[in-house]
Amino acid sequence: MKKEVPRDKFYLKSLHQEIDFYDRKIAYLENYLQFDTDADREGAKHKLITKRASLAETAKILVADGVEFNPSELPRSFQAAEAAAQPPLAV
Repeated sequence: MKKEVPRDKFYLKSLHQEIDFYDRKIAYLENYLQFDTDADREGAKHKLITKRASLAETAKILVADGVEFNPSELPRSFQAAEAAAQPPLAV
C-alpha cells in the first residue's frame, strides 16, 4: 500500500532540496569517483538517476496541482531548464 504524498509547500521544498542533492551526487560520481569498470559506473549512475527521476516526477505533479513554491528554492537543474525555456528579454 502506497503512502499518501503530502500536498504542501514544505514537502515540495524538501523534494527540491533532495533533487538538488541527487544532482550533486551524480556530478560527483561522474567527475571524482573511481570504478573498476565502466559498467560499474553506469550501474551506480543509473541508480541515482532513477531515484532522482521519481523525486522529480513527484515534484512536477505537486507543482501542476498548484502547490506554491519559491522559484529561488528550485534545484539548480530545474532553474537551468526553466531559464532555457524562457525567451531572452528584449532591450
